[in-house]
Amino acid sequence: MQAKDRYAKLLFDSGLRKEHLVCPLFVSERKQKTVSAMPGMNVTPATRVVEQVSSIRQAGLSSIIIFGIPKDRNKNGSEAYDRNGVVQRAVREIKGSFGKSINLITDVCLCQYNLTGHCGLLVNGSVDNDKSIELLAKIAASHAEAGSDVVAPSAMMDGQVRAIRHALGKDAKILSYSAKHSSSLYAPFRSAAFAKQGVINKSSYQVSFSNPRQALREIESDIKEGADIVMVKPGLAYLDLIRAAKDNFSVPLAVQNVSGEYTMIKAAGKRGWIDEEQWKVLSIASMKRAGADLIISYFALDVAGYLAE
Repeated sequence: MQAKDRYAKLLFDSGLRKEHLVCPLFVSERKQKTVSAMPGMNVTPATRVVEQVSSIRQAGLSSIIIFGIPKDRNKNGSEAYDRNGVVQRAVREIKGSFGKSINLITDVCLCQYNLTGHCGLLVNGSVDNDKSIELLAKIAASHAEAGSDVVAPSAMMDGQVRAIRHALGKDAKILSYSAKHSSSLYAPFRSAAFAKQGVINKSSYQVSFSNPRQALREIESDIKEGADIVMVKPGLAYLDLIRAAKDNFSVPLAVQNVSGEYTMIKAAGKRGWIDEEQWKVLSIASMKRAGADLIISYFALDVAGYLAE
């Protein structure tokens, strides 16, 4: 049996199908560029977003998540909720071209838009939770108005799901980053999303790796506030938590195969230390086997090549 057939069988046996994969898309006001810390990944200009989504659809994938990169950042991150912001324009373009054939998820956060790089609004050197969730609700509302199918708050602010549910009503779909752990594995993403940014300590509002009970409480809280889908992030180091969340809660469970996990496999594969193809497949299969219903992965297009329709 050839390697491609072995990988296809492994993925099929794990239960993975194309509808379980979500393809990330960086959309920027600027010209196209490669992400040096993420080999093979590009930032797509807003003017070429339809072209890029077309290639994703041709691969048989129907779900994408958009991360916006504005031209300018400011103190309050106001570009995030501007009706003519980069995400809002991209959503209208994509929905105008693909309609219901694409399931469009939009990241709801302030980190790419404010000067500090924090997921919430900093006031006197500390994140102001209450002011932050007001802005997150405004961002989500602007995305929904543009046509987003699912809004995905990733800021880990207390009460963010409740605020967004109140702003959008009962019919909106919310995918909450419920158990987003503090991790250096987000560094390659930050290199793509921010201009020049040093280390950002987000441990005061993200979950500690050493406290799985807190992570489960965060998930339960988001479900009570109205989340339709919950998420565990990162994936590979938290397979036990993915399984625990699947066993304890009945709502769909998403997992993000984060930029650092992607980059480690790409870097080791390039040096011949591991079989890159094998490990991109095994990593995704392990998350599905652990209980993931949706997997956001920078390997989505590659893995889709092994899967039947």
